[in-house]
Formats: sequence, C-alpha cells, structure tokens
Amino acid sequence: MEHSAQGAAGTGTGAGTAAEAVRIPAQPGAADRARDRARGAGEPDGPARGEHTHGEPPVPRPRALVRRSSVRGQILDALRTALVTGELRPGEVYSAPVLGERFGVSATPVREAMQQLALEGAVEVVPNRGFRVVERGDRELAELAEVRALIEAPVWLRLARTVPAGHWAELRPLAEATVRAASSGCPATYAEADRAFHRAVLALTGNEQLVRIAGDVHRRAQWPPAGSPSVRGRADLVADAHEHTALLDALIAGDPDVVRTLVGQHFTGAR
Repeated sequence: MEHSAQGAAGTGTGAGTAAEAVRIPAQPGAADRARDRARGAGEPDGPARGEHTHGEPPVPRPRALVRRSSVRGQILDALRTALVTGELRPGEVYSAPVLGERFGVSATPVREAMQQLALEGAVEVVPNRGFRVVERGDRELAELAEVRALIEAPVWLRLARTVPAGHWAELRPLAEATVRAASSGCPATYAEADRAFHRAVLALTGNEQLVRIAGDVHRRAQWPPAGSPSVRGRADLVADAHEHTALLDALIAGDPDVVRTLVGQHFTGAR
C-alpha cells in the first residue's frame, strides 16, 4: 500500500534534478549578521516590511548556489524536495529573505515559489514573518489516501480492460526506475519516480484534467506528517515500488483478477 511520504513534477526519476543539487539553507548566525553589517552588505531584495528573519530553525547549507536560469522553478523544486525529506519542518516559519540569501538569489523568486506552495496547501502565509509549513495529521493523510484510491483505482481497472499489452510493456522502464529510486533510500528521489510512473499510467486515458488533479493529490500525499522524524523507510519504498512491476506483469498478461487484487493492495492496503 502506498502511504503518504507534485504542481507537476518532471517525468524523470529524480536523479540529477536541480532540486537534488540544492539544499535548504541554514539560518545565519550572529557572526554572519555582524560580518554583513560590517561590510555594509544588504540583500538584493531585502525583507518585506515587517518580515523578520531571526529565530528561524537551523537548516543545512546548500551544496551549491542555484543557476540563474529558471530560478523560480529551481527554487520551487528544491523546496518541494525539502518538504518530502522533512528538511522544511512542519510548524516552522521560514522567511523568503533568509532562504534567498542562502540560495544566492533575491527574495523575490523564493516568495513566488512559496506562494505556489501555499496554493498547493503545503505552507501558509504568516503576515510580516514569512511562510509556515503546514502541520498535517494522520487523519488528513488517510483522507488523501482515500481520495487517491477513489480517483486512480477505478481508472486502472478500466485501463486494464482497454489498453493493449504492448502499451503496458512500454511503461516497464518507468516501473523499474521506481525500484532503483526506492533502493537508493532517498525519499525525494522515490517520490518523483513514483509520480512519474503513475502519471504515465493515467496519461493512457487521454484525460489531461485527470492527470493534473490526480498528480496534485499524489504530491500532497507524499508530504510527511507533523512530528515525523523522517519519512518512509527504504524497505517500505522498495515494497511499494515492486508493486508497480507486479501490476505491469499482470496487466501485460491480461489477468483481471490479479490486477484487481494488486490495485487494491497498492491503493487501499487490502490483502
């Protein structure tokens, strides 16, 4: 069964994306602020009026600065990855100026990315402070899992009756990519590969609205709950990924009974 761990992500498996290359920055300490004052350095797009940058939780420094091209998209990818991995902690408030400084960009693209995450329900605006990562409990995660099952499970069963075996075989590389991503133990890498596989399956319907809505629910279901020290473990990810390959085997074989059982396992945990 898939448990909670998109906006739409790329179709790759997540290895080598910009989001992986950028880590969520650390809050500057007193020494950093003193040095900046001594140099007379200011932020290229300073804090919004009343937006405080002190008292934020420490987070890892980025391994590399973001490239200037597609800055907003890279920042958005990096922040989405940080949500999946738990680097952006539920309940904590993060200011755009501090994040922008550590990414090596102005606060503007960070605010724009955070506004998008607010639309997706991942963060909420805190006036004069920044953005708070939404705290989600087990009930919300269970509701999201139910919504995913209601949307996707019937579609999979319908496609099982109408899609030729050859089309299912073409999805084998994406299914195997989820297994490799799960084996890496990186929750963000697996989350992206998982969405790519499910998106490809739903795309067989030709219904773009279905793909978009289901993808949004899927992404929300991958964010870890409040109080979670981490996310799903490697063994859990690997088991989930192998359900993808088992489903493809049954779909290629044209065995509706096995498909129905595996779809139930994958979306509802029914055994």
